[in-house]
Amino acid sequence: MSASEARMWEDVEMGSIDFDCGLDPEEEERVRLEKAITRLWGAVDELDLAEDKHIDSDVVDRQWEDLNAEEDILADALENIKEHEQLTVDEIRQHAFGELPACSPGSEWFPYGSKTMFLLDMIDNLPRMRVSDSLMRIFIFVLKESGSKDVPSFDGLRHLQKQLREHCGIPTRQHQTGRGNIFYYNDVRTLIAKDWSTLAVRKHMHLYPVIPSGAISEVWHAEKFRKELDLDMLSPMYDAGQDHHYYVNEFARMKNGQFTVPIRWLERETDGEIVADAYAVRPNEDGTYRVDDTSTIIIETKDLEADFLDLIDRNLVPNCDQATTDAGHQARMPNPLREIAGGDPLYTSFIDYWSDDVSGNRSKSYNKHINACVVHRNLPRHLLQQEIHVHFVSTSQHASAPEQFRAFKETVEETHHEPVRVRDAKTGQDTRFRLFTNTGPGDNPLQSEMCGHIGGKGNYYCRKCNAGGTQEYKQTDEGYESLFHVGASRTAQATITEVERQFDAATTGVAKRVEELQTSTGVKDGYSLPWIDQVIDRAREMKKDRKRTAASINAELMEWVQSRRRDVINPVLTMKGFDPAKDTPVEILHTILLGIVKYTWHGTHSAWSDEQKKTYTIRLQSIDANGLSIHPIRAEYLMQYANSLIGRQLKTVAQVSIFALHDLVDPVYFLLWKACGELIALLWYPEIHDMDEYFQDLDVAVGNVLDTFAEIDPSKIITKMKLHLLPHIKDDIRRLGPILGEMDEIFECYNGVFRNCSPSRDIAINLACQEGFKHRILGGFWPSAIDNNGWECAGPSVRDYLQQHPIIQRHLGWSTGNDLPIGSIRLAAYLPGKGQRKRCTAEWESTLAYKAVNRASVKAKASSKWLPCKYVVSKTHEACGCGTWVVAESPIADPPERMIGRIVEILKDEGSDEIATTLERFDIGQTRDAIFGMPTLSRRCGEPTLIVVSASMIDFSINVLHNCQKEMCDASGRRAKIQERLETNIVETFIQHKSKDHYLINTHSLHNPHLLRQVLPRHLTRPMPRFQGENDRREKHAEFAAKLRADTDVKRKKVEDAKAQKQREDKESARMQQADDRNTHEQREAGVEALEQREGDGPSAKKRKHA
Repeated sequence: MSASEARMWEDVEMGSIDFDCGLDPEEEERVRLEKAITRLWGAVDELDLAEDKHIDSDVVDRQWEDLNAEEDILADALENIKEHEQLTVDEIRQHAFGELPACSPGSEWFPYGSKTMFLLDMIDNLPRMRVSDSLMRIFIFVLKESGSKDVPSFDGLRHLQKQLREHCGIPTRQHQTGRGNIFYYNDVRTLIAKDWSTLAVRKHMHLYPVIPSGAISEVWHAEKFRKELDLDMLSPMYDAGQDHHYYVNEFARMKNGQFTVPIRWLERETDGEIVADAYAVRPNEDGTYRVDDTSTIIIETKDLEADFLDLIDRNLVPNCDQATTDAGHQARMPNPLREIAGGDPLYTSFIDYWSDDVSGNRSKSYNKHINACVVHRNLPRHLLQQEIHVHFVSTSQHASAPEQFRAFKETVEETHHEPVRVRDAKTGQDTRFRLFTNTGPGDNPLQSEMCGHIGGKGNYYCRKCNAGGTQEYKQTDEGYESLFHVGASRTAQATITEVERQFDAATTGVAKRVEELQTSTGVKDGYSLPWIDQVIDRAREMKKDRKRTAASINAELMEWVQSRRRDVINPVLTMKGFDPAKDTPVEILHTILLGIVKYTWHGTHSAWSDEQKKTYTIRLQSIDANGLSIHPIRAEYLMQYANSLIGRQLKTVAQVSIFALHDLVDPVYFLLWKACGELIALLWYPEIHDMDEYFQDLDVAVGNVLDTFAEIDPSKIITKMKLHLLPHIKDDIRRLGPILGEMDEIFECYNGVFRNCSPSRDIAINLACQEGFKHRILGGFWPSAIDNNGWECAGPSVRDYLQQHPIIQRHLGWSTGNDLPIGSIRLAAYLPGKGQRKRCTAEWESTLAYKAVNRASVKAKASSKWLPCKYVVSKTHEACGCGTWVVAESPIADPPERMIGRIVEILKDEGSDEIATTLERFDIGQTRDAIFGMPTLSRRCGEPTLIVVSASMIDFSINVLHNCQKEMCDASGRRAKIQERLETNIVETFIQHKSKDHYLINTHSLHNPHLLRQVLPRHLTRPMPRFQGENDRREKHAEFAAKLRADTDVKRKKVEDAKAQKQREDKESARMQQADDRNTHEQREAGVEALEQREGDGPSAKKRKHA
């Protein structure tokens, strides 16, 4: 080896020399791919780990989870790329991340890029079919194995969903309450904005109060919108097009040259035109103008010529006189809302805010969450009963309902000075809207909490009024009578004043003073209570300093309270335009079904013997439920679980129980069932045609329920808050329309969607993803990522998918509103058998229609063939089959009249479109049934009367039941019992009807109750008062109060006697124990002495020894 070679190897050993053979091709390719992936997934290096010593461990865990997920994606990318030698960046996206190359807004499946990606996202966002990550991986695996095209990887799907959530989803934000609780909420502004930008929803929205032309059916028909609301809260302007915006409180010029000042924009229901309540502007002799605000006039928008800005441009603004200036009219011009609108149309959206405690578990283990949801109240009631229009806002296991309401309130109030900009799907132009709260539906405990009320167990147990008092007062004649009526209304401001008094009392450091104020007023705000307790504790600490005076302590603590007023006062009480005492309406699910009906049902069945329960079960199972819109009656189940029925089952019990228990209860309880049935039918009116007449019936029905409850048990009136709420229903209906619109059953149903999401802080994000998907598939618009001022929507294939697939509509809780056409039919099924399908046919002369009294009205040939039909569609879009009782137009009456009959046959001519519906007509009795108080039906002269009517003459269906009591029907029928949809060898009994001549119209039915009462004579349906005259009723209430006092005295004496007896027993027991102890002690002493004697060490032995 040469000297140079030796030096070279020595340098190599010492590490001072490197060999360079050029770049390794495989290593070069690996570096290229790593750089490409790093550019695509740069978030790994930018992961923001906070350096705070007090960092939330959950945040760190989530960040590490994200990091691990991203590392998995990179690993997956590298693994997939091994199979490819040369890839572009787009190819890397497709193979590594499951993405397709970016698609343009005009593509078919935008923003997904492919149908497969869209379908996977749809499966992942079906509300009641939540898919776990493991199951989604299986779906993707199966698609790839089956050779499907455009199948993304799991991580690619999640990456796309994350991008969609950021770009066109619902923002989920964190909120920390004043007490330190943290929760997440979805931005309600975006939720409502998606309604505005979706044509399928926007076309149903009402922007102004409506002047009704007939029935009152919606909240915009009622007095709150039309008369009570602050005018500044309503939609403030009318858009006449071409940037002509007519705002309220501004001068406007009519085409005839007159000036007006619109103060409230309205919609006229008759023609859909927009009109305005306005002040007339009258000229004075000196050339000035006076705004006549003593009365209003109605102006038509078609008569408007110039808005306020036009008047300024033309220098035509009227010169106001001094009186107008002093009244402040001129100072309100121009309307300040013009500036925040920024030249866009500005409207108002109203929201109903619902909150309740819900278990987050699907198991029986209770895992309490406080949920909050909203609905857009500019939509009609029938849409708000669809699950797709319920929007989740927030949930928390820690933050109370009022605490969560604060985040909602702050978001809503931001829109008052910064309205939400959105693309109006109806007009196609940019529009802005503000948000205000309309009502706060919910169950009674939650509503009391929102109102700052003590609850139903307090002396003042009503959240809406000051009814109540001490137990002694409520048992007096005056106090007892007051509970049957509405008391002095509570207000939000009065509640705030009471809370401030409690804070003032808390500065003394004496908790009892605060408790006395809460008991004496019924104001106990759970939101402010922790702060009150904190003031009490601080006052006690400050009082230890003897140098401090009570006045100085009070001043310092009240200053502290005022400085934190935003945190310590219930935010519900300070919400603009929302008075919780008025705007938490009586909710009929919890107050009526789970209240009044449940009380009645429990008092009935709990007193029955086993034989009576069996009789009731047989009768109930034999009732015809056709025309009730309820699930099939399961009488055995209802009786077996009688103490734990839910609202749906109690709705069945309320409508039909009276026919099964007429001789199983005492007469007063039977009257209670009748009174409850009459009241419930009135409350389930979807629309009210004559408000005065309706209120007369409602007053009587409510009075009957209260009076009968008081007659059965007077104590119920002073202990059951739900009974006292009944008189408040009248005011709620006057202000908000039919109380059925305030039913929160749809929110309770939505709890099933909530439980399908994992019970964690990601609930809000999961449900926000569902909202975003619903918005995309409905065709809504969102801000464009390319054009800052533009908007974009999903591709045509995405938008059309929902309309084309009813199964997806059902899963999303969406109804297109495509009702069955009036007068249409559905043919009966084909005859069974193989080969060519055939339908059953009948000769004309063999049909029942041939026997009708007006058969000549049917265009039928003797040789014609007729096909039997399954049902015919009524004017109310109901499918009415054979056996259904209906109200229809009589084809033989002159003048035209309505008749009631039972469908016995539906036929269609095989050779034409002729449809013949045959009814068996029954006559309505002139008087009510003596026992049930319901209208009667009977055959004319005991013989069937058949009448043929055209399909379009059927109005609606009703529930009619056989009068078994009159016909003395008994359980003499025998039939095989059905189990698992098969006949068994078990024989069950049922009611065998002895004739088919006499029936009862079920006026307790909740199906079409308003339509039925329009047809029947009023004397057959009007509720009859339990006690005649107000004086008679007051005397009866005094009797009930006297009975209550007597019962209370008896109970008190029993308690005192029991207490005295217990004291005597305790004293005797103590004496005997002392005697036993004394005897035991003496026995022990004697035993010791005996032992000592035996051992020679007793006293005697000691004496001998001493001697």
